[in-house]
Amino acid sequence: MTGSPAADSPAEADREQLIAAAAIGLQDRAALWSTGETGAADVVAAACDALVAGLDSPALRILAACTRAEADYDVPDLLPPALDELGLTLHTGDSVDGREAAVRALAARMLAGELTARELVWRIHQHFGHELPLAGRLVELDDEYDALEYSDGTPAQIDAEVTAEARRLVRRPRAPAEPRDEPC
Repeated sequence: MTGSPAADSPAEADREQLIAAAAIGLQDRAALWSTGETGAADVVAAACDALVAGLDSPALRILAACTRAEADYDVPDLLPPALDELGLTLHTGDSVDGREAAVRALAARMLAGELTARELVWRIHQHFGHELPLAGRLVELDDEYDALEYSDGTPAQIDAEVTAEARRLVRRPRAPAEPRDEPC
């Protein structure tokens, strides 16, 4: 038997999509914060967005209530329990999973129009270098931008490749079932 008519309504489906997007947004901001790609105030803003979207937990409310002045001090202690209560994952910024989550979050920001293709690959190259296999093609594309004057390619061609790679990364699962390099 299916759920109630209200639960199956388009409005309920839209609400669930909004909540899912807010959860992904919060987890992405956490990944970017853990790798130094964004500040603690940005995490607090994502927590506020999550509450407005319909996510709720006691720790999330406390996190969202932080002021900008408190964020740098309080986010390290408040973010882990908030994510835990919501069933979300916070990887450490020095883990492979954490760096991969940050790459995916940056790719999502580019696809949302918050970064250009060139900015995406430059930031990934600067922050992660050539040592993260998941980001390998994006780092190569950053090198291709730098070598454009010596090739037959165009910025638009590289932009298209960056966009395709960003879409591929965002489609991949954001949280592996088993951590790969966390200490036992």
